[in-house]
Amino acid sequence: MLNYMKNKKIILSASVLFFLGAFSYGQERDSIKIKKDSVKTNNVEEVVILGSRAGARSKTDSPVPVDVFNVKESSIILPQTNIGQILNAVAPSFTSTIQTNSDGTDHLDPAQLRGLGPDQVLVLVNGKRRHTSALVNVNGTPGRGTVGTDLNAIPSFALNRIEVLRDGAAAQYGSDAIAGVMNLELKRDTGKLAGQISYGGNLTPAANDHTGNFDGQNIQLDLNYGNKIGTKGGFFNITWSSQFRNPTSRAGSESGTIYNAYNAIEQRALNDGVNLSSLFNNINNTPNSQQLINYIHQYAQGVNYFTSTFQNQIQGANTIGALQGLLGADFTDQELAYRGQTRKDFNMQVGQSKLNNHQLFINAEVPVSDNWKVYTFGGYSLRHGTSGGFYRKPNQSRTFTGLYPNGYLPQIGTDIQDISLAAGVKGKWDGWNIDLSNTFGQNSFNYTIKNTGNTSLRFASPGEFDAGGLRFTQNTINLDFSKKYDVWEGLNVAFGGEHRFENFKMTPGEEASYTTYDVFGNVWNGNSQRPTDFFGATLPGGSQVFGGFRPENAVNKNRQSVAAYADVEFNFTHWLLVDAAARYENYSDFGSTFNYKLASRVKVAPDFNIRFAGSTGFRAPSIHQIYYNVTSTLFTNNQLLEVGTFSNDSQVAGLLGIPKLKQETSKSASVGFTYKIPSVNLTFTADGYFTKIDNRIILTDQFLKANVPGDAQLVYDQLGVNGAQFFTNAIDTETKGLDVVISHNARFSGLKLDNNFAINLNQTKQVGDIHSSGLLQSPQLEKVYFSEKSRVYLEEAVPRVKASLSHTLTWKNANFYLRNTYFGKVTGADIIDVNGDGIIDFNEHQKIGDKIITDISVAYQFTKNVGLTLGVNNLFDIYPTRNLPASTNNDQFIYSRSTSQFGQNGRYVFTRLNFNF
Repeated sequence: MLNYMKNKKIILSASVLFFLGAFSYGQERDSIKIKKDSVKTNNVEEVVILGSRAGARSKTDSPVPVDVFNVKESSIILPQTNIGQILNAVAPSFTSTIQTNSDGTDHLDPAQLRGLGPDQVLVLVNGKRRHTSALVNVNGTPGRGTVGTDLNAIPSFALNRIEVLRDGAAAQYGSDAIAGVMNLELKRDTGKLAGQISYGGNLTPAANDHTGNFDGQNIQLDLNYGNKIGTKGGFFNITWSSQFRNPTSRAGSESGTIYNAYNAIEQRALNDGVNLSSLFNNINNTPNSQQLINYIHQYAQGVNYFTSTFQNQIQGANTIGALQGLLGADFTDQELAYRGQTRKDFNMQVGQSKLNNHQLFINAEVPVSDNWKVYTFGGYSLRHGTSGGFYRKPNQSRTFTGLYPNGYLPQIGTDIQDISLAAGVKGKWDGWNIDLSNTFGQNSFNYTIKNTGNTSLRFASPGEFDAGGLRFTQNTINLDFSKKYDVWEGLNVAFGGEHRFENFKMTPGEEASYTTYDVFGNVWNGNSQRPTDFFGATLPGGSQVFGGFRPENAVNKNRQSVAAYADVEFNFTHWLLVDAAARYENYSDFGSTFNYKLASRVKVAPDFNIRFAGSTGFRAPSIHQIYYNVTSTLFTNNQLLEVGTFSNDSQVAGLLGIPKLKQETSKSASVGFTYKIPSVNLTFTADGYFTKIDNRIILTDQFLKANVPGDAQLVYDQLGVNGAQFFTNAIDTETKGLDVVISHNARFSGLKLDNNFAINLNQTKQVGDIHSSGLLQSPQLEKVYFSEKSRVYLEEAVPRVKASLSHTLTWKNANFYLRNTYFGKVTGADIIDVNGDGIIDFNEHQKIGDKIITDISVAYQFTKNVGLTLGVNNLFDIYPTRNLPASTNNDQFIYSRSTSQFGQNGRYVFTRLNFNF
C-alpha cells in the first residue's frame, strides 16, 4: 500500500509539474483549427458550429458552452477505442461505463451528460438527428427506464471530431436535447489509406477465470480511405472497423449453497446409469414412488461422507415426504470435492461481455454546380454479444438436474444491427443557404438464449431458444434556410421545418421460450398439473434467464411529428451578441409543445466574455416507453421474481390507475465566462447551470401481487407474474452544476506541450410530490412508484464530482501522454444491512468512494507511414470500493453493478500499430 501511494504521488506530482502552473480540460480539445493571419499572435483559433446556425465561430466567443474533441488526432495516443469510453475518460460532464449482468444493456453503454438521463442527450451525425436504440433499459443500471443512442454502433475511427453542447437546446434541435447535444463529425480526408491495429487486455490480479491475470483481450482493426470526386471539391471517405473483445471475469468465488443431499444421491445413481428424474414428472403424483424410494435408499449408501446417523435416517425414511425433509441438507463442500469441482466453477459471468463488432461508414459529397452539392453519409453495424445471467445451481428448482446435474450458466446472445443513411442537397440561392435532407435510421436487437432450458419441459427441453427481438425505425426529413444580413455588426436569420416518422416493433420468440408446460407436455392452462422437482417445487417455464417475448407482447406501432423553428442571431455591436430561437412541435400521440431559447455573449474586454442563456425544453416520451411490454425474471431484493413490464394502455395499468404518458418539460438557465491570456496561451471557461424537469418519465419498481387491489391480483395470476412495473410521468427534478475548463499550451525549441484541466460539479434531486396514481397513493405504494432504489439511480449513482487533468508532450517523432481522472463518490442502489445488525434500514446503501485513474501512453512515428503506440489505462489497477457482503450475492458481485464511475475491469495494457499511405 505504501509503495502504491508513493508511486501515485510521483505520477500526480509529475502531472502537476508538467502542467507548468496552468490547467486545462482532459479532453483532447485540439479541435479542428482554422489558422488566422494575426500580427499579434501566431495562435490557432478553435471554432465550433454546434449551438448556432450562423456558422463557425471561436469557441470562446460562443454564447453557450461547447466542448470540442479532436478524435482523429487523439485516436493515436488514447487507450480507449470507442466513443463512449473516450468521452467518459476525457469529458467530466459525460458519463458512460460498461455494464454487467443487465441483459442487452451489457452491449450498449448508457451515456449521460451533466448527470441527466441517456434519453435527454440528443446525438447528431454531421448535424443530422441520429436515431436511438431499440433497447429499453429495464434492468438495474444507471439510466434505468430510458432509451439512449447506441454510440457503440459508430466507429470512432470514422470521426474527425466530436462537439458537445453543454446546454439545453430543445428549442433549436427538438426533443431529447434537455441536457445538451452531441454532434459527431465524420472524416472528409482524401488521398490516403489510414489504419490502425490495436491489441490489448486487462492485466490485473483480480481476473478470476482460471486463465491467469490477463483477460478481456481486445483486437481491433480500423481502416479509413478517402479520395476526391471530380475537381470541384467532391470527395468520398469510407471507414471499416472490426473488433473482437473477450469477456472479463470479476466475480469472487460462489459462497452460497450449491449441492444438497439429493443432488449427491442423484449423481451416484447417474454414475450407475440411473436418472432419478426419469422416475417422476410431478413428485406429488408419481406411480413410481416406491421405485424412487428404493433407488434413493440404494444409492445413498454410495455417498461415503454421509454420517452413519444420517444414513440411518435416510434408510428409515419410507415416504417421499420423509425423504424431502432430509435430503435438502447442504453438502456443498463435500460434493464439490467428490466431483472434482471448485466454487469458482459456479461463478456468474461478471465483467464486460464477449463482443464481436463490425462497422462500415461512408461520408461523401459531390458538387453539381458552383452553388449546389449533393451529399450522403451513413453506415452499417453488426454486433454480436454474449453475456451471462445468474447461475442456475443444482439445488434450485430453476434447474432440471435430469439434464443438468451440475447446473448451468445461461447465456444471453444478442445480435444488434444498426443501419443509417442520410442524403440531401444543399447550396445557395439568392443569398439564402438551403439544405434539404432525408435521414433514415434503424436499430434492432434480436435475442438468442443459449446454454439454458425450459425447465417445465424437463427432458424435452432444447438448450437454445429464439427469444424474439426489438426494432426501432426513424425517418427524418429536414428543410433548413439561413441567411446573413449586413445589419449592425451582422444579423443571421434561420428557419426551417422537420417531419419525423417512428416505428417500434416487438417480435415474439418461439413458443418454448416463453411458455410453461404441464406434466403432459401441453401448454399449462392454469389448472392442469405442473411438473415439479423432487422437493415438490414447480418447475418454471420459458427459457431460463431471459424469457422470450410472447405473442401478446408483440407490437408494431407508428407515430409522427412535425416541427417548425426560427432562429435569429443579432450582433448588435462587436461586443454584444444575442441569439433567440423558438420551436413548435406536434406529435401524433400526445399533442404539441412550444419552446424558446435566449442566449447572449457580452465581450467585456477583447479577451474576456460573459455569456448566459435561458430556455424551455421538452422530451417526448419515446415510442418504446409507450408500448414496450415484457415479462422477465428480475433479481429483486435478493430474490428472483417474474416481473411484467406493462404498457400504459394495458389492462393492468388501467386497474392500477396508471395514466398515459406525456412529454417531459424543462426550464434551463446558464451563466458563465471565458477568458484568454494570449501571451501565455491560456484559456479559462466556467459555466454554472440549472435545469428543472417536470413530469420526468421513470420506470416504477415492482408492485407486488400482495399489495395491489383484488381485481388486479386476478390479472397477475392470469399473466403468471409476481409483480408489475410501468413507465409513468412520476416526478419533478432539479439539476444544478458547474463546469470549469482551463486550457494551456506551450511551445519550446522542438517541444510542444498541451495541458488540459476540467471539472464538473453537478447534483440532481427529486423535488415536490410524487405524481402517483389515484389508486396508489398510500405511503407504502408511493415508495414503489418512485422507490429508494430509483432515487439512488437518479441522484447518486453517477459521480457528482468528476475532474480530468491531462498533458500531451510532443518531441520530434514522439508523443507522451499522461492523464489523471478523478471520479467522485457514488452510491449503490441496493438497500442492504450495512451495519450487519439484521435490521435493514430503508436508507442503507453501499457507498463507493472516490478514486483517481491514471492513464499513460507513448507513441513514436518510425517513418512517415508507420508508427507504434504503447500505453496503459488505469495504470495502478484501481477498482471501485468493494461491496459489503450483503451486496455481493454470495460473493459474485465484488463491485457494484448499479453505479457508473469507471467500470470494474482494472488495468488495461495495449499496443497499437498506426499506418497511412
